[in-house]
Amino acid sequence: MCVPLCARASLCGRRAASRRRLRPRCAQGCSVTCRGTVPGTGWMRGVNKHKPWIETTYHGIVTENDDKVLLDPPLIALDKDAPLRYAGEICGFRIHGQNVPFDAVVLDKSTGEGVIRAKDKLDCELQKEHTFTIQAYDCGEGPDGANMKKSHKATVHIQVNDINEYSPVFKEKSYKATVIEGKKYDSLLKVEAVDADCSFQFSQICNYEIVTPDVPFTIDKDGFIKNTEKLSYGKERMYKLTVTAYDCGKNRASEDVVVKISIKPTCKPSWQGFNKRIEYEPGTGSLALFPSVHLETCDEPITSVRADIELETNHIGKGCDRDTYSEKSLHKLCGASSGTVELLPAPSSSANWTVGLPTDNGHDSDQVFEFNGTQAIKVPEGLVSTSLKEPFTLSVWMRHGPGAHEKETILCNSDKTEMNRHHYSLYVHNCRLILLLRQDPSEAENYKPAEFHWKLDQACDKEWHHYVLNVEFPTVSLFVDGNTFEPFLVTEDYPLHSSKIETQLTIGACWQDNSGHDNDTESVSEPTSGGNARMAQFFRGNLAGLMIRSGKLENKKVIDCLYTCKEGLDVQLPEEVASAVKVEFNPNQSSMTVEGDDIDAFDKVMQHISYLNSRQFPTPGIRHLRISTSVKCFNEESCVSVPDAEGYVMVLQPEEPKISLSGIDHFARSAAEFESQEGVTLFPELRIVSTITREVEADAESEAAEGADDDPTVQETVVSEEIMHNLDTCEVTVAGEELDGEHEGLELDTSQLQQHGLEMSSSNLGLVVTGVNTMANYEQVLHLIRYKNWHTEALFDRKFKLVCSELNGRYISNDYKVEVNVIHTANPVEHANNAMVQPNFINPVHHASVDLSGHNLVNAHQASVVPSAATVVIVVCVSFLVFMIILGVFRIRAAHQRTMTDQESGKENEMDWDDSALTITVNPMETYEDQHSSEEEEEEEEESEDGEEEDDITSAESESSEDEEGAEPEDQQAASRQQQLEWDDSTLTY
Repeated sequence: MCVPLCARASLCGRRAASRRRLRPRCAQGCSVTCRGTVPGTGWMRGVNKHKPWIETTYHGIVTENDDKVLLDPPLIALDKDAPLRYAGEICGFRIHGQNVPFDAVVLDKSTGEGVIRAKDKLDCELQKEHTFTIQAYDCGEGPDGANMKKSHKATVHIQVNDINEYSPVFKEKSYKATVIEGKKYDSLLKVEAVDADCSFQFSQICNYEIVTPDVPFTIDKDGFIKNTEKLSYGKERMYKLTVTAYDCGKNRASEDVVVKISIKPTCKPSWQGFNKRIEYEPGTGSLALFPSVHLETCDEPITSVRADIELETNHIGKGCDRDTYSEKSLHKLCGASSGTVELLPAPSSSANWTVGLPTDNGHDSDQVFEFNGTQAIKVPEGLVSTSLKEPFTLSVWMRHGPGAHEKETILCNSDKTEMNRHHYSLYVHNCRLILLLRQDPSEAENYKPAEFHWKLDQACDKEWHHYVLNVEFPTVSLFVDGNTFEPFLVTEDYPLHSSKIETQLTIGACWQDNSGHDNDTESVSEPTSGGNARMAQFFRGNLAGLMIRSGKLENKKVIDCLYTCKEGLDVQLPEEVASAVKVEFNPNQSSMTVEGDDIDAFDKVMQHISYLNSRQFPTPGIRHLRISTSVKCFNEESCVSVPDAEGYVMVLQPEEPKISLSGIDHFARSAAEFESQEGVTLFPELRIVSTITREVEADAESEAAEGADDDPTVQETVVSEEIMHNLDTCEVTVAGEELDGEHEGLELDTSQLQQHGLEMSSSNLGLVVTGVNTMANYEQVLHLIRYKNWHTEALFDRKFKLVCSELNGRYISNDYKVEVNVIHTANPVEHANNAMVQPNFINPVHHASVDLSGHNLVNAHQASVVPSAATVVIVVCVSFLVFMIILGVFRIRAAHQRTMTDQESGKENEMDWDDSALTITVNPMETYEDQHSSEEEEEEEEESEDGEEEDDITSAESESSEDEEGAEPEDQQAASRQQQLEWDDSTLTY
């Protein structure tokens, strides 16, 4: 069968000719048949001459969850062999690439149209784009696809379109924010949600919404929340909001989120954790003042912080808490040499020139004298022997305010009469401290330094200050509170003229004479009204501890010791912050400065600041405390204002010690012992004990009282403990008449005093031992006090009182009284023949200084007297004597009653009484002392027939010796009457 088309025939002929080199002849009517005809089909096999053709690049879009891809341009393959069957048809498309999720399908072989489909559902979130290559191939030369041809490879880019399958999800489960009240914020916090969709449209959050109604907050499309009005901490402390989100496909968040907004009170820079009241218990060492303090800076950018901590102690004692011993004792405790003279001592029997001065007794016996412009005192002659030619030290505590424009004298040594010359004086004038020092006459009449002026703020600030003047002419050094000051002015003058006029040393004013002579140095002002007519230039202020020390200057160590306070601030710097913070103290540690740039390190240092009081018995009361703070920011200016933090340290009342003196309070000694070289020891068994009463926990007491079921309702809550502390004074005074120095006195070994560092002063009133020392050392010294009397004929007894004190009289012991009886012998010759001399009688008595019923003193010393054999014999004899006296009284009463009965009945008695001139009245209630002579005689008549009389003196007679002295004539008459009586008791019945 011929190919109907000439083209195909000619193509077939050309192929055959090329093969056989024969030109085929095609007869009309298709008589020629080509080789290659498909057997049985009548279809001649065509020639596949051209390759299919497709575009070089395709771009497609496919929606996820769909398989159809939209291509641009459409997928169409062309073949120039068309319209030949097979050779001009497109049989398929082949995709090249690994794991390509697409297939290419031919829709029409003749037109070459095809499509690309997804094998499975695509997920945009996994892969948004796919790129691969594709080829088209024709059907070849026949049904079997022989001689198939392929097109070139074209690139296909397919984008997977997203669908809004995911909802927004918030990044956090909840959101929190803290804001300060009273402020509107542009943004409090931001909430953020995300969407898992891959496309921009569906993955973006287009809107946020606050679901909670009626709240003063709003949220924008970016998730920023802000307040719509000023918030109040008092109205609401926390808001809880529910917030949701929408993506651009209007899908709502799967879960809403909770937003908590806390309202904080307005942030004010201040010290947090500061306690206003801090209690300090005496004896507990250092106490942390700010253990949990923190400086709140309200998140300001801080570069440096400075805090000034001030402990106000000006109202305590002389500026702070110090030991209140006498100034002389304090000098000795600080290591000063001997030779110090105290010009303002506490009034006592041996130092009475300060008795008339008003004192300030409100500071726990810290002796302070007040001068109001009308008082002044004269120092006794001979107390101060300072020569201006030798070095000397003058020290004083002074509190002085801005006064009048007149000179106010502290200390003045002037002529006692006539010339009114001032030899030396220390005075204040217009806030200047001036020392006048006139030299004695010398051969060279040249100008010499005479007045030294110091201009001091301390002289007029109404605060206590310690002044020390070291004078070594012509040099004068001034120390104020331990700091050295140089005089700003020194004036010169001639030495004084030679004179034999005595001088008068005064305190609080200058001694002036009104005789009309001119003053060598200055004009004399009229005395102030109400003052001493011979005084001028009165001082107005307070003075204490005025001392003069001759022959040697005070060293700086002693001066610092005298001024150092026993209380103050302290800090123990932690090692990790020691280099980051700078700390400085003032000399008496009443104030300190802390400076640093690290807030955390600064807080740690503040937390380690403590209060310390090293006194055993500190002065109780309030110490005000203040923290002043300055803060700087990066611009080196003060950017935060921190208010001062104020509080106080309350020093609690210390447990007051009760000083108890105990021992023998009544004894007798023979007259010979009083007149001997040793004398009589007054306090042979003295004991000094100090106790405190301390409260304890009830549990501890109940445990201690377990097993005691006598009274279960009573619980011990107080116990007494013995403590050890110092004493500074013990005074022995005589009761009754003053001591007569001609025939009696009190003595104490001075070597023992010096060994213990104590001093003694004596007068006709008694003896005073002073100095700071232990109670044990005072005991040893007081054991050595002896009483002597060289004329004991008229002496029957002497009474003494001992009182000890601590801290200049702040704590005083009980009055320990001792009575000493003198034993007189009627016939010393007969006593010499006795085997045993009349023994001494001693009565042990213990004085309890506190009432501690129901409590036991811990380690309390109990004074006791062990009775000797002689004492036992005496007690037995006295008991027997009392028995005989009682018996004699009954006998006398019986005899008297019988006599009265005989007189009434008119009967004659065997006893012949002539009682016309004698009347005897016997009172059975008479004391032993009144009847002793007659009863003793009666007893001797009954016990011995020889009628020998012998005096028997007992301790009871010694106690009533004063009464017997006053009634001595009556006793003598009674004794004579008793000697004339003779008793005949042969007929008496009992």
